[in-house]
Amino acid sequence: MSARTALDAIAAAYADPEGVADRLRGEGHRVLRVIGSDAPFPLLRAAGFAPVRMAPRAAVQTPRADALLGPSTGRQRAHLLVELLLDPAMTDPVLFTRADAEQAQVFSALREHARLQRLAPDEARSGEQACGKATLLDLLHIDRPSSRRYNDARLAQVKGWLEDAGGQRFSDADLAREADAADEINALLRELDALRPRLSGTRMLQALGAAAILPPEELAPLLRAVIEDAASLPEATGRPVLVVGSPHETDRHYAAIEAEGLRIVGEVHDWGIARALSPTPRSMAEWADPAHAVPAAAADGSALAQEASKAVAQRGAELVVHLTLDEDEAAPWTLAPLHRALADIDINAFKSPLHDTQTLTSALRGEDAPRPPRSVPDASKADGAPRARSRKVLQASASSGDYQREWFASVQRQVSDGAPFAMVNANAPQEILRALDVPFVVNQWWASIVAAKQQSGRYRGLLRERHYPVDAEAYSAQGLAAALDHDPEQAPWGGLPRPDFVHAIASSDATPGIFEAWAHESGAAPYLYERTVDPRWEIETRWWDALPERWDQVLEPERLDLLVTELREVIATIEAATGRTFDESRFIEVMNLVNEQEDYYRKTRDLIARTVPAPIGLVDSMPATMVPQWHRGTEWARDAARSLYEEVAARAEAGLGVVENERVRLMWVGRGLWSNTAFYQKWEDSHGAVFVWSMYLALAADGYIRRFDAEGKEGREPLRALAARFLTMGDELRMPSWAAPWHVHEAQTHRVDGAVALSDADPFVLRALSAAGIPVLELGVDNYALDRADGAELEARIAAFIEGPCARMAQARRECAA
Repeated sequence: MSARTALDAIAAAYADPEGVADRLRGEGHRVLRVIGSDAPFPLLRAAGFAPVRMAPRAAVQTPRADALLGPSTGRQRAHLLVELLLDPAMTDPVLFTRADAEQAQVFSALREHARLQRLAPDEARSGEQACGKATLLDLLHIDRPSSRRYNDARLAQVKGWLEDAGGQRFSDADLAREADAADEINALLRELDALRPRLSGTRMLQALGAAAILPPEELAPLLRAVIEDAASLPEATGRPVLVVGSPHETDRHYAAIEAEGLRIVGEVHDWGIARALSPTPRSMAEWADPAHAVPAAAADGSALAQEASKAVAQRGAELVVHLTLDEDEAAPWTLAPLHRALADIDINAFKSPLHDTQTLTSALRGEDAPRPPRSVPDASKADGAPRARSRKVLQASASSGDYQREWFASVQRQVSDGAPFAMVNANAPQEILRALDVPFVVNQWWASIVAAKQQSGRYRGLLRERHYPVDAEAYSAQGLAAALDHDPEQAPWGGLPRPDFVHAIASSDATPGIFEAWAHESGAAPYLYERTVDPRWEIETRWWDALPERWDQVLEPERLDLLVTELREVIATIEAATGRTFDESRFIEVMNLVNEQEDYYRKTRDLIARTVPAPIGLVDSMPATMVPQWHRGTEWARDAARSLYEEVAARAEAGLGVVENERVRLMWVGRGLWSNTAFYQKWEDSHGAVFVWSMYLALAADGYIRRFDAEGKEGREPLRALAARFLTMGDELRMPSWAAPWHVHEAQTHRVDGAVALSDADPFVLRALSAAGIPVLELGVDNYALDRADGAELEARIAAFIEGPCARMAQARRECAA
């Protein structure tokens, strides 16, 4: 066989994994479809399966995915994968990994689709199955003993799932045999890699991908044929290029780069040559090692930059092409460390759609790429003219704001006097800092202050100057920007103190990059808690009823065990760094205060839900909830929550509404407009429409309460209850099966007549609201881009929404009540 013939066969398999799966199935193989760059392919083969990678196909319509997820708004990969998975012909079992956050969302979307299909009447079912059996292998990649133990448990569960899906039992000896076959393929791939420049980067990418598509016994002869006949291949010329950034699941961008006369000599991304450089694990214990085969996107940016630096030196690259594909939020955060590591090398950074290479090609040629028409407001204009001030009716709202200013000034004084200081993401456990008496600020609160003070434009400039992205989870990057702000005259509230600790749960693809950068720029000690996902096919969906009391029965022990261990690690680290001691009795006091505070929020939420006219709107409920939330575990916060309830109760008893004639009740889905809360009141004045619901008070009411046993009863200890509080944080808002039922429940109990949604709203939420008969208006913008320049168009849309479907819904509600 000639090298060219073998390469063409590899390319054909790479381009059509569906065809390979069909052929293998027809030959009697048990096919297993795999989504994820860190999947343990030899383990799957040891179970008797022929695993075949599933990758998004180009140029296909996605009607099934659009119906399930809503129309694609930029990112294509999830829709393309879901379209394949919902194909009635797709009956193979599917194994997902969590190499990126999107894959967990796709898995959860399929789980929710299956749940809704089970609930639907026979005549209403679509007939589409989600796929065959499906599971999520939640492998962790932070190199800690706790992560290894978690991986051990998950791999054991997947081993059982493989048997249930028709696979065979296997031992470590069987696994070692498959590891030998994988190592043989990797050795051949390394030989192939050494043939560059006779082998193009595109051809090499195809061979690497084919190792996750073709059985080893099929791929090995093809690779040998290429190696043996390599002399027949023409030697490529052109400037040598290293490709880094997003993982490449198609060869389109490689081909586009090489079509411009450049020569790809290597890459640093999840589907690159690094996959063939390490020995294959030979046992279940070795596969559980978090340090094995860490995906580039999950590794810290400095490690990726070091790999790129070595590759440039070893392969003679003269240019680095950094690609962010499909609005990937991890890749942009690797650009700054790349610039630091490769100061003497040209680095060209590009963004490109998943399958459309026109933007990349134009950029490589130095041409101005055609810009698509803007469908959202320009966030760069968000710091425009001053906006109208909102009117508050509660003393609790005003006093919370006053307290926050005094408190922040006290934090600045404490840090100036030598106290340690921490910055934490909202979804990271803060109660241990409270118990250790370490002053801290919540990152997302700071972002709201930056927005309110109209400093986001200046902060974008500070980020851009250091090669940090300004549009990859920008809201959570404002604390990092503060570390670059050395102008106390302009800095909001005098600026943030320099943190000693920065903590977050790795809940998004951007989070590791943001916090690595923050630690680099500030010198703070970072700690990333692992993000875990529930892989069960059936889960509790009325979590708001179940979790406060029964969290120990509803949540998986593996996930709780992991987070408890990580909490103990953080406590020990802070104790060692500060000399402070974690007092268990003080911690119990903090936990009790939090539960009391959230109980008051639950009473307030329920009172607003059942009271017509609504006694308060979002202008009051948002700050009166969130300011005390940043102080959870203090007597002041508990008392502030009680004052809020008492004021709302007094207004409800007196029949005082937000407006004299409430005509429409609205729900706000997504982050709040902290920079322009007067926006909510505009509709009260013009239409008698009151925003009665936002996630802030509702999540405080339902997402935080965790009863525990102060005596430390096994399984209900206070620290384990804290883990239960944060284990699910974020799922309530954006995870299918969690978010949609809750939002529908909240909409119905609040008797809303319509929901207005920002771009960060979960599509399942919007779909479920619509299915429940609640009108939905999708604004298509985020809370940083709802600016004055586009206000007229947005206001016209909202007015039409209120006057049309919402007014009809409100009329029907009143008639029903009568």
